Amino acid sequence: MDALPDFDVIRPTSIAEVVAARKAHPDSRMIGGGTDLLVNIRRGIEKPPVLIDTAGLDELKTIEADETGLTVGASVRLVDLATHEGVRRHYPAIAEAAGSIAGPSHRNMGTVGGNIALDTRCIFYNQSEWWRETNNHCLKTELGEMCHVAPKSKGVCFATYSGDLAPAFLLFGGSVDLAGPEGERSVAMNDFFIGYSKQDGSTGDGIVYMAIKPGEMIVRVRATGTPGLNSAYDKVRIRRTIEYPVAGCAAAVRRDGDAIADVRIAFTGTNPRPVLLEGTDALVGKPWDENAQQVVDDLCKDQLMSMKTTFTPGHYRRRVATQMSKRLVGRLFEQPA
Repeated sequence: MDALPDFDVIRPTSIAEVVAARKAHPDSRMIGGGTDLLVNIRRGIEKPPVLIDTAGLDELKTIEADETGLTVGASVRLVDLATHEGVRRHYPAIAEAAGSIAGPSHRNMGTVGGNIALDTRCIFYNQSEWWRETNNHCLKTELGEMCHVAPKSKGVCFATYSGDLAPAFLLFGGSVDLAGPEGERSVAMNDFFIGYSKQDGSTGDGIVYMAIKPGEMIVRVRATGTPGLNSAYDKVRIRRTIEYPVAGCAAAVRRDGDAIADVRIAFTGTNPRPVLLEGTDALVGKPWDENAQQVVDDLCKDQLMSMKTTFTPGHYRRRVATQMSKRLVGRLFEQPA
C-alpha cells in the first residue's frame, strides 16, 4: 500500500452541518470508521480531496429495538449492533450479520452506515493502483473503458456488492433514512439498491448501485418486526476473519404446524446489489421437503449471478449461496418460535 495522499478533514457536529459541508464540497466522502474507505484511498481506488468525519454526531449513534421495530443510527459501531440485547432477541439475523463482519478490530471501528453503503468490488478493481495499471484499468475506474469480468457487457460494470447487513435488513422490510439538500426522505432498502447489472433496462450496475442523490447521507436504517419469525445469517469466505464473503445468506421462517407460513431469503456477494429472493411465496402452506428445496434451487439459479468476480468461480459461488439458503431455512423451520 502507498502512503495516504493529502486531503482535508471536516468534523461537523450536526446533520445540518454535514449536509452543508457536502454541498460545499461535492467531491467529498463521508467517513465513519474508515475501515473500507481508507484502504481504498491507500490503493488509489479513491482520491477524495475532503473527508467529512461523522464520529462527533451523537444523534447517529442510537439503537432502538423492540418486537415492533428497529431503528439504528448510521454511526452505530458494528460491535454495538451485534451485541445489543434487543437486536439479538428480535432480529437475530441482523445481530449475526453484524457480528460476522471482518475481524474484532474492524467491528470496533466500522459503522452500520459504512457497511450498508459498502462499495462494490471485483478481482480487477479491488487491487493496488500499480496492479490495475499493469492489467489495464477497468470500467469502474476513471481510466477504464471495459468490464474485465464481462468484457462483452457493453459498458455495464459487474462488480459485486458484499455488505453483510443489507440482506439481513431486507428480511424485515428494511428502509434507509437519508438527509440531503432537499431535506430528509426514507427509501425502502429493496429500492435503495439498484445495481442489477443486467442488460434489461435496469437503472444501475456495479458503479451506480445505490439510489442516493448528490449531497445526501445515510442517517439511519430501520426494520419492522414480525411475531414468530425465526431468522439467521450465514456466509462463506476464504479466510475466517478479514475476508469479504464469497456468498452470504440471511433467511427468516415462520412455521404453522407442519407447513411454512412465511419464508424470506436474501443474499450478498453474488450480484451488484443484495438480492431479496423473489418467488418464495410459492413455499407458503407447504412442508419443507425435497420439493420445496427444489423451488429454492430454481429461484437461486434464476436470480443469482454466476460471474467470476472473486478468485472462486462464479458457478461455485452461486452453488454455495443456494446450499446455504436451504440449510438455513431447514434449520429455522425446525427451530421453536
